[in-house]
Amino acid sequence: MSVRVKGREITAPMAWRSTRGASSAASWRTQRPVLNVEKCTGCMVCWKLCPEPAIEPAAGKVVIQMDTCKGCGVCAHECPVDAIDMVPEEV
Repeated sequence: MSVRVKGREITAPMAWRSTRGASSAASWRTQRPVLNVEKCTGCMVCWKLCPEPAIEPAAGKVVIQMDTCKGCGVCAHECPVDAIDMVPEEV
């Protein structure tokens, strides 16, 4: 899969392609990412670095798929504008 962002074509990471349809990680996740859409610039760094198929491009921003997110925090750590916060998972 590829997406055009600000005139550049970005190809999805291999993990996104190969693990599509993976079982839910939500049952054992201890933290979850929360996206601040106001801060998100659509740079797609989080999407490119996510080790799971949990982040998808959508309308110039991203959407976090909680059914495949394992809560690793890579997206929040790597976001250049701090648009993603990790919060404790509710039980």
